[in-house]
Amino acid sequence: MSKPESCDENACKPFACAIQDCLIENGYNESKCTKAIDNLYKCCKQFYEENGPDAASVCCPKFNLLQLKLKQRSLGKIDAELIQSRK
Repeated sequence: MSKPESCDENACKPFACAIQDCLIENGYNESKCTKAIDNLYKCCKQFYEENGPDAASVCCPKFNLLQLKLKQRSLGKIDAELIQSRK
């Protein structure tokens, strides 16, 4: 018996593919694909909630990185940006 789709390690694949399609359609301008990225992160968040932080999916960032990305997005840092180190 297979796992329900929401628990499947590849359940987020359509969202990952949607990001790739969006990037191609928009000349790799990540700021135009914010909604697609948000959808993937939402799926991955659910994946880790159901499977634990040690679960693995080729479609999702590692748990700790996802947590960081979600925090950044909650602070309004949603698009790619160049961060220069202070000297």
